[in-house]
Parts: sequence; C-alpha cells; structure tokens
Amino acid sequence: MTADPPSAGGRDTRLGPLITTIFGLYARGEHNWLSVASVVKLMADLGFEGPAVRSAVSRLKRREVLRSQPHEGAAGYSVADSTLAALAEGDVRIFERARATTEDGWLVVVFSVPESEREKRHDLRTSLTRLGLGTAAPGVWVAPGNLAVETRRTLERRGLAEYVDIFTGDHFAFGDLRSKVRTWWDLDELTELYADFLRRYDPVREAAPTGGTTPPDAFRTYIPMLTQWRRLPYRDPGLPLSLLPPGWNGVTAGALFSELNGLLSAPAREHSLRVIHENS
Repeated sequence: MTADPPSAGGRDTRLGPLITTIFGLYARGEHNWLSVASVVKLMADLGFEGPAVRSAVSRLKRREVLRSQPHEGAAGYSVADSTLAALAEGDVRIFERARATTEDGWLVVVFSVPESEREKRHDLRTSLTRLGLGTAAPGVWVAPGNLAVETRRTLERRGLAEYVDIFTGDHFAFGDLRSKVRTWWDLDELTELYADFLRRYDPVREAAPTGGTTPPDAFRTYIPMLTQWRRLPYRDPGLPLSLLPPGWNGVTAGALFSELNGLLSAPAREHSLRVIHENS
C-alpha cells in the first residue's frame, strides 16, 4: 500500500524536507540525536542514495536546521534549538489543529521595517505567510483570531516583535466577508494543493489491508505523506467553514490525513526505531 516512491537524485529538493520529517518524528525521542548511518539507511528505504542524503544533511547543517554532534564515536546530528521550537509549534498545528469559528474574530498584524533592515521585512513576510496569514492590504495581514498566540510566539522567537503590532477584534464593516476572504487568501491554490494530496493518498487508504501494513511499507508511505501534508496547515489558516466554498476539500483532506496518520504512524515508528538502534 505504499505510494509511488520519489525519484532519486543528487540534489532532489525533496530530500531536505524528508530528512527534517525523520528528525522531527524520531530524533526528539532518542535524546535529540540520530546517527548519519541511520539517516542514510532510512532514506534508502525511501529510494535515495547515500551520497545525495549526506549532501542534503550537510545543507541542513549549513542552514542551522541540524547541528553536527558525534556520540560515542559515531557521526551524527541533533536538531538545532531553534528548529526544536519550531517543531514543537508545528506538532500542535499539524496533529491537533482546531478550525476557527466566526466567534474567534480576527487577528490583524501591521508592521513597519526601516529601509536599512530590508532583510527583516523579508523575514516578516516569510514568517507571516508560513503562519497562514492573508494580506488584506499592503502591510496589513489578517488571520482568524485563534492564531493570535501562535503568531505572537513565532514573531518573538524569530526576533521580529519590535517591528510589529498585533490586534484582535471583529470585522465590523464593509462588504461581504466571504468575498473578501477570497482576495486575502488564494483559495484556488489551496484547493489544488488539497486535491493533489487526495489524488496521491486516497488510493493508499483504499488499498490498505484489513490486517494492517508491515512496518517497512508503513514507513515508506508515512514519511512522504506527512512531509507533503505538514506544509498545508501552514498555508491554510483554518478559516471558518461558513467563509469557505461549499464542500471545501480541505476538510476531506484533513480527514484523510487523520485516518492515515492513525493507520501508519505506529508501524512506521516501529520500523524507524529498529533501523535507528541497529545503526547507532
């Protein structure tokens, strides 16, 4: 019941996200450390060759996502502190996501960055986009009110708080809010992203054996599935259903993810921990 494997290649852009998923899932429970050998073996199970994996790990180190940390004579890596904080926040959004209601109101973020610090402006826009905020006007970003605390924590963690003001409240006037939401977010793009997830992984659910799947097969499906999914809760802020198109496929995709997560996570973890312990 595995999904189609990714194509191997020396600089396949999917290696970094897949490796980050593996570290996020399994390193934190192993004293925040994985050996290089175990990462290479796990990625081989996904169809990637060792040299490409080692190069991708080195790139993650240069980006300060991972840090080199030998352990008892074995080469390995741990997750950087800033990445650990981001992963902890991501756990909530990915696995415990709550959809907003109209009673949650709205979050409004405005910012002003001096021209001499243009890189901070880029960091702010990137951070707000990854949090799922939409743009109501130049320099004015909006999201459902239930994202206020997460937005504040993220901007503080990234050292951007001094450039930002955050407000919460209701949409008082004017115009049709449902129509405005379509201009604040690219719902067509989100719809297609969810449709792609459904096209790829609904057949996996349909083919799932009644007696469960083997740990290696579960791993080969679960890691790419979670890697594809984990960006979607950040692109989609969880808008109230009353403001979304009828039959919004994000709901269907979310139900599919929850079902596959329940089906695959435990056997995938069993396989991963066996490989990790054999190669540490």
